[in-house]
Amino acid sequence: MTTATRAPLVHSYLYLRRAIGLIGLALPIVLIVGKQLAQGGDLIGSLSGYYYTDLRNVFVGAMCAVGVFLLAYYGHDYVDNIASTVAGLGAIGLALFPTTPGTAATTWDQTSGVLHLAFAAVFFLSLAYFCLRLFPHDGEQPPGTGVVYRTCGVVILVCLVLIALTSGLGLVPSLHPALWLESVAIWAFGVAWLLKGQTLTPRRTT
Repeated sequence: MTTATRAPLVHSYLYLRRAIGLIGLALPIVLIVGKQLAQGGDLIGSLSGYYYTDLRNVFVGAMCAVGVFLLAYYGHDYVDNIASTVAGLGAIGLALFPTTPGTAATTWDQTSGVLHLAFAAVFFLSLAYFCLRLFPHDGEQPPGTGVVYRTCGVVILVCLVLIALTSGLGLVPSLHPALWLESVAIWAFGVAWLLKGQTLTPRRTT
């Protein structure tokens, strides 16, 4: 492959990574602010709960877009490809199987909620794997990016643990901890992919 042929492909991969990162950064803001502007009322307990608001199509569309982008993404080897495929399926699955509604849940709603949690776990754990194992060892990135990737991965894992603890123990429900922790995890994912797309590049120290 010539340099002239390779250049457009490189730019396409960078744009794909940037698109994934931008969706990650924008999604929590759009859902939270958009719902307040469109409907008002109280905050929803989780990002997934916005499926049951006027922002349903935004949530489903964004997650399906991320899923398709991840399925279309090809890394440097088969491990990258497997991880992106698993993450993409997780994103699409959590979008298509909504979380259990807070009231009047049917048997199917409860089943869908279980599947939603499973797909969400697969999605977030795959993202953490990207940040902790794959991205830091990619030689195409400038020095110093590995620390940022690992920090994003740790943030995602810590948020998942805190979500499980606060939800399982019913801690401070009035503060909507799952909503904010999910938002932070999504933002960490967005930062990592924007960095991977060379939109955000740490300054080199001399």
